[in-house]
Amino acid sequence: MIKKEMIAMLLAGGQGSRLGVLTANVAKPAVSFGGKYRIIDFPLSNCINSGVDTVGVLTQYQPLRLNTHIGIGIPWDLDKNIGGVSILPPYEKSTSSEWYTGTANAIYQNLQYMEYYNPEYVLILGGDHIYKMDYELMLDFHKANNADITLACISVPMEEANRFGVVITDDSNQILEFEEKPENPRSNLASMGIYIFSWKVLREALITLKNQSACDFGKHIIPYCHEKGDRVFAYEYNGYWKDVGTLGSYWESNMELIDLIPVFNLYEEFWKIYTKSDRITPQYIAADAVVEKAILGEACEIYGEIRNSVIGSDVIIEKGAVIRDSIIMSGTVIKSGTTVDKSIIAENCVIGSDCRLGVGEEAPNKYKPDIYKFGLVTIGENSVIPPGVTIGKNTAIWGVTIPEDYPDKVLASGESIMKAGED
Repeated sequence: MIKKEMIAMLLAGGQGSRLGVLTANVAKPAVSFGGKYRIIDFPLSNCINSGVDTVGVLTQYQPLRLNTHIGIGIPWDLDKNIGGVSILPPYEKSTSSEWYTGTANAIYQNLQYMEYYNPEYVLILGGDHIYKMDYELMLDFHKANNADITLACISVPMEEANRFGVVITDDSNQILEFEEKPENPRSNLASMGIYIFSWKVLREALITLKNQSACDFGKHIIPYCHEKGDRVFAYEYNGYWKDVGTLGSYWESNMELIDLIPVFNLYEEFWKIYTKSDRITPQYIAADAVVEKAILGEACEIYGEIRNSVIGSDVIIEKGAVIRDSIIMSGTVIKSGTTVDKSIIAENCVIGSDCRLGVGEEAPNKYKPDIYKFGLVTIGENSVIPPGVTIGKNTAIWGVTIPEDYPDKVLASGESIMKAGED
């Protein structure tokens, strides 16, 4: 029988609906990040850097881009005969056929996969956070405390603690109480959604709670284990960790990469971030182009001006175009004379000439005010913007738009155009 000390189960099926049109056709973990990466590259790189060589990636929502990106795991050295990376979509069983309905339900439906490796420990990860963590150190902590479950936790500002599941611990870091998004938190130690389970404890809990609807780790599995007396500990993590679940946090974490001394460094030799990279064409920066504080992807062509922005691969910025404080994803073309301010433009878009994006006063978005905010312009993949239009703040566009979509050549702040359809 195959025996692995620890395997990882990476939950990558989420829709990421708070990213709006960016995740309309792509799972959140497959969204571009930092010019050349995708969000899932970070937990995958953490696994291989931590010596975890068996990773099950659980996919569900819009998995195509994610599956193509991961392939057989070559960029992360996860193309192995025994172990390596396995894509685990929902599948039809002999007794039932159902989608994953919660984080723990997704893991339960892959019990057979875990049993095949018969691990001593199972590492549960989310596929949508930006961070570097040595899971081996967390496992050492788990063993040293003779723990049944260890939760990775991070201190958050007290005023933000009500957004998280928070834990109350004793002096030895053993967890005494859980509070799931409490109104008046008594602790600011937040769960990061990263767990190490001793395999027998996890297996028993998943089987016991298998009929729990939308079974979830934070709401069901961990409280159940805690109540029956399992030893549950908090492993405090002090590094950089960002949940890029909103357009604001996604934009902010990309902008942090460009700082002179970035809080999150993509270029450390001892902790590399690996990704699939097909393009080998060099970048081209024209003699009269201006580039100041920017990340530039492979094969991009820069003839205009870029300041404080993250530019993906195969992007073309034409002469006279100005990009400021923005994220431009791969394959997009910004035509001449266009000015782009504080925008997120997804893959394979064409922004016509002499446009102005991100201008004027802010107004709440009328379509989805809780998503399209932060003063951003958000444009979904494969969109086309006609020449000569002005686009305000807190706006969203998705699809091939034409001049008639813009009364007086203007999309006012707070307005949206959805031509590609969004459920």
